[in-house]
Amino acid sequence: MALPACAARALGPPLQPEREAPARTTCPRRHSRVEAELAASRPGSVAASVRAGPPRGVSRGFNSQPLLHEPLKASSSLAGAARAPLFAPLARGRRRRMHDLRRRWDLGSLCRALLTRGLAALGHSLKHVLGAIFSKIFGPLASVGNMDEKSNKLLLALVMLFLFAVIVLQYVCPGTECQLLRLQAFSSPMPDPYRSEDESSARFVPRYNFSRGDLLRKVDFDIKGDDLIVFLHIQKTGGTTFGRHLVRNIQLEQPCECRVGQKKCTCHRPGKRETWLFSRFSTGWSCGLHADWTELTSCVPAVVDGKRDARLRPSRNFHYITILRDPVSRYLSEWRHVQRGATWKASLHVCDGRPPTSEELPSCYTGDDWSGCPLKEFMDCPYNLANNRQVRMLSDLTLVGCYNLSVMPEKERNQVLLESAKSNLKHMAFFGLTEFQRKTQYLFEKTFNMNFISPFTQYNTTRASSVEINEEIQKRIEGLNFLDMELYSYAKDLFLQRYQFTRQKQHQEARRKRQEQRKFLKGRFLQTHFQSQSQGQSQNPSQNQSQTPNLNANQNATQNLIPKLTQSSGQNPSPKENRESQKQDPGQEQSNGDTSNGTHDYIGSVEKWR
Repeated sequence: MALPACAARALGPPLQPEREAPARTTCPRRHSRVEAELAASRPGSVAASVRAGPPRGVSRGFNSQPLLHEPLKASSSLAGAARAPLFAPLARGRRRRMHDLRRRWDLGSLCRALLTRGLAALGHSLKHVLGAIFSKIFGPLASVGNMDEKSNKLLLALVMLFLFAVIVLQYVCPGTECQLLRLQAFSSPMPDPYRSEDESSARFVPRYNFSRGDLLRKVDFDIKGDDLIVFLHIQKTGGTTFGRHLVRNIQLEQPCECRVGQKKCTCHRPGKRETWLFSRFSTGWSCGLHADWTELTSCVPAVVDGKRDARLRPSRNFHYITILRDPVSRYLSEWRHVQRGATWKASLHVCDGRPPTSEELPSCYTGDDWSGCPLKEFMDCPYNLANNRQVRMLSDLTLVGCYNLSVMPEKERNQVLLESAKSNLKHMAFFGLTEFQRKTQYLFEKTFNMNFISPFTQYNTTRASSVEINEEIQKRIEGLNFLDMELYSYAKDLFLQRYQFTRQKQHQEARRKRQEQRKFLKGRFLQTHFQSQSQGQSQNPSQNQSQTPNLNANQNATQNLIPKLTQSSGQNPSPKENRESQKQDPGQEQSNGDTSNGTHDYIGSVEKWR
């Protein structure tokens, strides 16, 4: 390692060993170690100066005067060491390492001095900056007096604590969820999660008049009993997602057993080897692929209790549920599904005990499937079952002669099917809408008193939404599904009215519970107050004789008032009824006049306490 020019001039020419030095006869390593120890014991040697530590000029700080004269002292010490007979035999590599050690020590001390001075300058400037900022903020308080040293230190400590808290928060919770929580802490309270899921106005104006019985849907479903939930799955309405929720996402005492790689799950009742759910993912397509209302009502009882004797069959309640969807979106989704090769050939379409003939239900395609068909060809087929599918699958087809179109005129047939579908939908235990996932979850939970584990997700981007159609095609699709359009409008109105009715009922129930809790606390307060007063009077026998009438009055008030307060939770008599009761018992009112005067003060104190 080469030395600087100034250090080379100060040190002079390199040291050379003496020519007349005696030859070493011992081991070189041992001999060099002995010579190093002797050189270290000598006061003017280089080893002694290295062992003593860094020069004194470095420890005094950077740019100090003794540091400039330090090379002269080093050169004098090295000159003395050069004249020593023990230093001469040292090798050149060892002398170079000693010089490197000394140079490294000087650089380390220089870095430490620079770091100390820099931190001190940074702290001083930060102190002045913070003082200027807080003097701007707390200007009115500047007239009180300048901040002293202690206040500056306290202010700096608070700022450092705040920065440390921010760093810890970022380290503990660096994700976006915590950022949302931090933003919500300073924002308005959480909005209603059921309101903006469909991107529609929050205020709903009903179009149909439904009775209280139509809006109130509360099913006394006992999973341990014999009742059965039957899911009517209409194609391309989101029924697959809802069916998975029923078997995988619902809180049960005995959850459904779902195995990997299998679509069907085993959903048994607690303590029984009997299913409580009749759906695609629990019992499979036992009544045919996508069986409709006509097929399910005649097939489900036979499938569930077919192996039992008629006298041993339990009296079951079959609770039918389904999911509906906007007709245009459902129609486009079914067309895309048919384009990928779906045919639903396994559907039985059994009605009145027989499937339809080929003349009653012709096919729209000749090959194995209808894959790759354009939208115009899909709409041009007059026998396409996608037209008004939701009305046909929810109505009773036996009322119109099943699939025989010659039984009645087309207009009359359509009207009968629509009214039958509306009636069946209204009397179902539950139905949901694909466009309102969270509301669907809420109504199902309130109807069956069963809760889901995780909330439903609203998917606004589907295969149908990716299809771009013009206004003419949309009007034609609406014309082909005019019955479904009318049914969906009716179902949406009924669905939203049921949701509003259930929410209002829930709010009223919560308000009633809060009122009962207040009345209960009020009665407990009066009771403890009277008991403490009676105990205080019993401890003073000298005052009992003079205050016996008041004590009896208070006890009578307690006996008459507390039952009324406890019973008022179930009954809230109106002021008119109170006046009639007073007219019927005038004598009792006079006899209780003293007690009522004695309790007015306590009631007033309770009102103030509230």
